[in-house]
Amino acid sequence: MSRNNATAYWRANLKLMTFCLIIWFVVSFVFGILLVDQLNMFKLGGYKLGFWFAQQGSIYTFVVLIFFYAGMMNRLDRKYGVNE
Repeated sequence: MSRNNATAYWRANLKLMTFCLIIWFVVSFVFGILLVDQLNMFKLGGYKLGFWFAQQGSIYTFVVLIFFYAGMMNRLDRKYGVNE
């Protein structure tokens, strides 16, 4: 892999990782802590939505992000020729 390709690959990886971390931060911290009172006006499965995000939503989002990241990294690996 050339140096330019390695730099582009690493830049794309960091961009993807940053995107995933921002999504996780918004769901876990913003929805679960900062906006909990506004979200508690709604219910999901019998539970207040703010409580649900704090207890379950961030975990579900994290699991989805793991699969999303793995899929996107496989695509990046194929694009830059570093797939297994």
